[in-house]
Amino acid sequence: MRHIPMRTVDSRDVQLPTQAVDGLAGSLRGRVVTPDAPDYDDIRTIWNAMVDRRPGMIVRCLGTADVLHAVRFARAHRLLISVRGGGHNIAGAALCDGGMVIDLSPMRSVHVDPAARTVTAAGGATLADLDRETQAFGLAVPMGINSTTGVAGLTLGAGFGWLSRKHGLSIDNLAAAEVVTADGQAVRASPTENSDLFWAIRGGSGNFGVVTYFTFHCHPLGPEIYAGVIVHRADQAGALLRRYREVAARMADDLTCWVILRKAPPLPFLRPEIHGREVVVLPVFFAGDASAGAQAIAEIRSLGTPVGEAVGPMPYVAWQSMFDPLLAPGARNYWKTNNLTVLDDGLLECLVTQLGKLPTPHCELFLGQLGGAVGRLPPDATAYPHRDANFVLNVHARWLDASEDAACITWAREVFEATSRYATGGSYVNFMTADEQRSHAAYGTNYDRLAALKSRFDPENMFRGNQTIPPPSP
Repeated sequence: MRHIPMRTVDSRDVQLPTQAVDGLAGSLRGRVVTPDAPDYDDIRTIWNAMVDRRPGMIVRCLGTADVLHAVRFARAHRLLISVRGGGHNIAGAALCDGGMVIDLSPMRSVHVDPAARTVTAAGGATLADLDRETQAFGLAVPMGINSTTGVAGLTLGAGFGWLSRKHGLSIDNLAAAEVVTADGQAVRASPTENSDLFWAIRGGSGNFGVVTYFTFHCHPLGPEIYAGVIVHRADQAGALLRRYREVAARMADDLTCWVILRKAPPLPFLRPEIHGREVVVLPVFFAGDASAGAQAIAEIRSLGTPVGEAVGPMPYVAWQSMFDPLLAPGARNYWKTNNLTVLDDGLLECLVTQLGKLPTPHCELFLGQLGGAVGRLPPDATAYPHRDANFVLNVHARWLDASEDAACITWAREVFEATSRYATGGSYVNFMTADEQRSHAAYGTNYDRLAALKSRFDPENMFRGNQTIPPPSP
């Protein structure tokens, strides 16, 4: 009898009889992919090329029943597991070496109820899937900034983007979820059903089960919005950032402006001599009526003398994919992140200095602007506690050749250390890499409650492939 090598939750190597694996496969609408399958390498490939793990099996799920069978099988055999949604997570939590991947990426259905202004998305849906369906009805959900990002991973880690200042985080708009728990049960979590579990999955990352379906509240938006990017020379960076700080402090909730410091891509609206030079990019988004957009962003336009801009009315779905070329799969990525309440002079000086030290043309520093509706909830309203963060700094090292690993990782760590003195000590879990276990930084003042719920919903820590919350010792 043939066997399949597998890894257990207690790090033992075991041999599973193929008869057992065939039994699992026979119970599925989807399929089981093992290392001898011709498409194994394609299926195990995820967004971050630095993550190269070899699961013992990948269970390609087509619905909740498949997830139930996979979780029950993993539990019976004490297998190490990971859960894949869109596969975009920087830490590569979608994959585990030697264990079972519960792969939701084939589950991409999205259903909009325009009368109720809700949308239900399956666990493998991407932002592009969600946006296409909701925009057909002039609706939107606060999500991220890259259309290939998975709805599941983004939401479980809190989720923020262009609509967050006006409508809150992704989790603030979650109405209900279907969750397969560690004991192999499918339950509904909402404010009135399994409310503790509902609280925990809103920012507790993947620690509490496999969410197969998410139902969100939607908001009227688009299909045309007013947005774009304004590009400035690096020699204006210091003064520009100080003026930006003043404007951001009084900005209305329906206006969002981020800051990106990087080398200029070959954008068609930039003169060729600007390409490859250090620049400050201001992506700006107006969540109100597109006809009022020009007036709404006038003060941002006046912050400096730009070398180019592409701002105006456009479809919301086009804006949501605007940055996809800068975040395409297949590159090597290493991130470090800090939460900020204010932009100190020392921080801004540090960012300007580091703009001149970018190790590759693909590296960047960005400040994602929060505040507004995000900060109006108390820290314990959801598992995500960092309601005081007005900005999230992402040190985004990105490169193509493995020979550049050391230089890029060292740069990211140095920037992180230099900026940490200006930060809150909290961290956005979706931007955290696999080599750091900073669970207390991710979950902050909610950590103890999350740990207690972990011991209730997952006492054996089956779901550990993320910023894990180990159950407290008895």
